[in-house]
Amino acid sequence: MLTIRQRNSGVVQQKQETAPGAAFTEGHVEADGFRIRYMSAGEGPALVHLHGAGGLRLTPSHDLLSRQFRVIAFEMPGFGTSSENDRTRDMPELALTMAKAAGALGLDAFNLMGTSFGGKTALWLAAQQPERVQTVVLEAPAAIRPEGSEPPAGSPEEMARRLYAHPERVVLPQAPDPAVRAKQARLVARLRGPDRDTDLEALLPGLVIPTLVLFGTLDRVIPPNMGHFYKELMPNCNLVFVYDAGHAISTDRPEAFVEVVADFIERHEAFVISRIETVIHP
Repeated sequence: MLTIRQRNSGVVQQKQETAPGAAFTEGHVEADGFRIRYMSAGEGPALVHLHGAGGLRLTPSHDLLSRQFRVIAFEMPGFGTSSENDRTRDMPELALTMAKAAGALGLDAFNLMGTSFGGKTALWLAAQQPERVQTVVLEAPAAIRPEGSEPPAGSPEEMARRLYAHPERVVLPQAPDPAVRAKQARLVARLRGPDRDTDLEALLPGLVIPTLVLFGTLDRVIPPNMGHFYKELMPNCNLVFVYDAGHAISTDRPEAFVEVVADFIERHEAFVISRIETVIHP
């Protein structure tokens, strides 16, 4: 069992003084008929990140990961400041668009990380182009969900109560423009697909890419026990539960998240957990 130090008050203070992502630079790339925004920082092996349903938001984990990797965090078409995306019909199509975006940046091979909604996008991308993806990291993925589940919604305070284990410790981002929220909600509703996507799940047993699935033990959006489905379906899946973390693991426990993710990307088959279920304690 792994032991990771508990996040201390100094980390919280750092959040207040320095906004996450200060070292990241903004860029745009043309791919699949879209002008796609991205944020990048760091040097080393490429790590592509696909965000959740709320859009791109840089966290302390992005900063920590950029010390070891070249982190490219895409803003997928239709999110944030981009134009409304009424072209993309389904998740496999979105995944191909993001694969083209990575290719337009010269990334022939890369590590791939997806958060929640972006976790499903990442799985589809890996299933479609496995020769390009070196490892897959899924943070609280929303590819397999309980029947009738809905994405978090409501005021920033209501969202925080569902996303974070300790919302009182988090500096909440400024509420997005209502038009942006509505635009994103329409896109997510169209693309998120069924709670159990039989087409995707049929592909997972053949996906042999080393994969790390992480759930927070206090996830109030997707029950952590959903992680067992990935482990059962995927032949090379490592399942980790992060203690005292909610849905937004990389914000709740950035040091623990980055330690296990970086170790997994670097070690692959020699990963210390070696596909044995575990919990990262503080």
